[in-house]
Amino acid sequence: MALEEYHKLRDFSKSPEPKGGGKTMENIFVVHEHDASHLHYDLRLSIGGVLRSWAVPKEPPEKEGVKRLAIQTEDHPLEYADFEGVIPEGMYGAGVVRIWDKGEFVIEKDEGDELLFELKGRKLTGKYALIKTRFRGKDSWLFFKRK
Repeated sequence: MALEEYHKLRDFSKSPEPKGGGKTMENIFVVHEHDASHLHYDLRLSIGGVLRSWAVPKEPPEKEGVKRLAIQTEDHPLEYADFEGVIPEGMYGAGVVRIWDKGEFVIEKDEGDELLFELKGRKLTGKYALIKTRFRGKDSWLFFKRK
């Protein structure tokens, strides 16, 4: 049910993306570098048996004081945490997908419009926040490193 939108947007007979349904992982995160119609980054956090996902137009912040827009997108299956490859031309999200960073994370607070967590990755380490904002529509969030 949680992956219904993910499945609607994809043709698995043409795309190498994982369908999902096999893995159970908790407390993992991944950031994909996604060179689609424009280069962006996809932040994915394993919450509730899926990877909750946000598209981040600019490189994720490694230092405090840098805020990034993050647009929430459809949930992805947990298997997507290991995915790297090329989504074929004409498919939703067509382009090259590479793992930019990956590791573990710990949720400190999850209250709808505010998600506070600690990342333990190769590039992103420390305390981070996703705060829902009204900027650019209902799915807009601010993503930044906290003190």
